[in-house]
Formats: sequence, structure tokens, C-alpha cells
Amino acid sequence: MVILKKPLSILAALMLVFTTTNVLASDTVDSTKVETNEVHADHVDHGETHGEEAKSSKDIVNEHIEHHLKDDYYFIFFSDEEEGKHYGFGLPVILLDNGLKVFSASEFHHGEKVVEKGGQFYKLYHSKVYKTDAEGTIQYDEHHHPTNERPLDFSITKNVFSLFLTAVLLFVMFTSLAKTYKTSHNNLPKGFNRVLEPLVIYVRDEIARPNIGEKKYKKFMPYLLTVFFLIWLLNLIGLTPLGINVTGNITVTLCLALFTFLITQFSANKDYWGHIFWMPGVPVPMKIVLMPIEVLGMFTKPFSLMIRLFANITAGHTVVMGLIAIVFLMKEQLSTGGAIGTSMALTLFISIIELLVAFLQAFIFTMLSSLFIGMAVQDHHHDEHHSVDELGDHDNAIV
Repeated sequence: MVILKKPLSILAALMLVFTTTNVLASDTVDSTKVETNEVHADHVDHGETHGEEAKSSKDIVNEHIEHHLKDDYYFIFFSDEEEGKHYGFGLPVILLDNGLKVFSASEFHHGEKVVEKGGQFYKLYHSKVYKTDAEGTIQYDEHHHPTNERPLDFSITKNVFSLFLTAVLLFVMFTSLAKTYKTSHNNLPKGFNRVLEPLVIYVRDEIARPNIGEKKYKKFMPYLLTVFFLIWLLNLIGLTPLGINVTGNITVTLCLALFTFLITQFSANKDYWGHIFWMPGVPVPMKIVLMPIEVLGMFTKPFSLMIRLFANITAGHTVVMGLIAIVFLMKEQLSTGGAIGTSMALTLFISIIELLVAFLQAFIFTMLSSLFIGMAVQDHHHDEHHSVDELGDHDNAIV
């Protein structure tokens, strides 16, 4: 396989993991999180809710869905709400603050304790690490946002761990597939590689070749294969009970879209730039009008990639968690057995659909990436006699 003889696939995966690690660890912002006034007023977080008025079932379910959607420093498998105990393990916290500080997130006790390292005090508050005093005091501004200083955070969160795991799986899968072509009889794959090879061929024949062209598609196959299998595996991992929502984090989809944008722009030929800054085949006044529109289109394309993947995966996770919540919210109306049965049936149905969505979103992202790259590298051979209608047909193909 030509695609495996070049190091670009491994390089792209490593660059993506490194870039996303910095973005996620330095600012684990949950873009879907909406903090209510009640949470702001009570200054509650994790263990700080003990002793307060009991929450309704709806509030508890909303908190669980919110917690599932955001990144975290813990893998929690089970929680005892009555005793306030969590069963799982903490991930490594890596901070740069007057030196390197490495410790386990379990020392925070889910935000209940302040951690002292090297004379500095740190508190986990709303899934972020802040510098505090020995009492763990959090200061707020007029909008009730924490004003405490935050150290430079390179921690291994759930999303970062999942990215590393997926990168290792990709490396092992493609290395194994490459070896089978060298060692097997008639270059036929064996074992699991018989499942992997049709997917590789599908990306090549149904995505890369039609959109980029026969002459230039091989150059971009490493990236397209990497992004396809990366998104697909992350989506599948997100369907497990581990509470992982990597592709539902907008910082991850931003990094993926940014790679497509950079590859497109740096691979573009003169025809591509000519269509953007001086559209052929149209009057000069129209060229001037179309120029800013085309420049804007350079950025709206990757933006649509980012939002589409983020929104679809987030919506899917929210629906699944909401259906699981039927067990708690509807047990009085449907009885315990009826609520469990209804929840299991609906969750199973949606989960099967989510398996399709996991593949579909990987396909769409890869397809659009190849389309944008193909528009940038293909020779259009336009001249000044081409009509505006032909150009309009070309742009409509993008939509």
C-alpha cells in the first residue's frame, strides 16, 4: 500500500494528538455547559453540595448529562449519591507553575480538598484547576466568574487519554495491515485486517479519487485515512459506558477542521487562488464584489466542518443520556419495571442509530475535506470566456 510507505499518516496523528492535548488541557471548557443562577448563588461543586437541600430528580439527571458531555480529570464508573462516594480512578494532573508539578487528580477528592504542591495550593472547581489559598477560596467577578489565576495545564484528561489510545490503535492497525501485504501469500490480508482493508479501499475509491483526482489523490490519502479512522474510532469509544465525549468537544473538532484548512491552503495551486482573488469569466466589477465573498468562504468551509461534527455527536449523546434518565424520571408513572423496559428499548434503538451516525460523521468529515482539497489542487483550465453560469454550477457542487 502506497499510503503506508509515507510517514504523513503517523505525523498527522501525532500532530493532532499533541495540538489537541494542549488545547484541551490548558482550557477544558465545556461549550455546552449552561450554569444556572442557583449554581452561581450557592457556589456548589461536586462535594460542596453535601448538607444542602436535596435536589430534584430532574436536577440530578441534568447534572449527570452535563457531566457526561464535558471533559474531566476522572474516570468514574459508579457513584453512591447517598454516601457521596465515587468509584473510579483519577488521571495525571500536569501543571507548569513555578516548576513542573505532577500528581494524581484523586488528591482533589472530586473538588472537596485543596492540593498543596511546592508551596502552591490548587483547587478543582467546575472541572478546572485554580490557584487558591490554603482554604481553597475562590474569588468571583461581577458576573460571578472565578477570577483566581490558573496554572498552565497539560493534564491527561479523559479526552486526552482517549486521543492517545486512539492514536496507538491507529498505529497498530495500519502497521499490522502494512505487514500483511509484505508477508502474506498473494498479498492478501489476514484476520482483522480483512475488515480493515475494505474500509481503506472505500476511502480511496469512493472519497479520495472522485474528489481529488486520479493524479493527486495519493498525496492526501495518509491524512484522509487518519482523519476518517480517528473520528470513527473516537465516535465508537464515545458509545461505551466510559463517559467519553471527544468528538463532542468543540476544541477537538476545531483542531480537525484546522488541519483540513491548513492542508487545503498550503496545497492550493494558482487556479484556486485565482478563483478567490480574481474570479475568471466575470466582469471586473463582479470580480471585486466576489473577492471578499470567496475569502470569507475559505473560513466558512472549515467552520462548517467543526460545527457539524460537534453538534451531531453532542446531540446524540444528549438524547441517549436523556432516554436512560427515563428510569429515574418516569418510574412513578410507568412503575419501576415499565420505566426500565421503556428506557432500555428506546436507548437500544437510539444506540443502534448512533452506530450508523458514528460512521456517517467520519465519512462526511472525510468526504468534505477531500472535496475542499480537490477544489484547491485541481487544474480548472478556466479562461475569460467561461460564463458565470458555469462558475455557479461549480460552486453549487460544494453545497
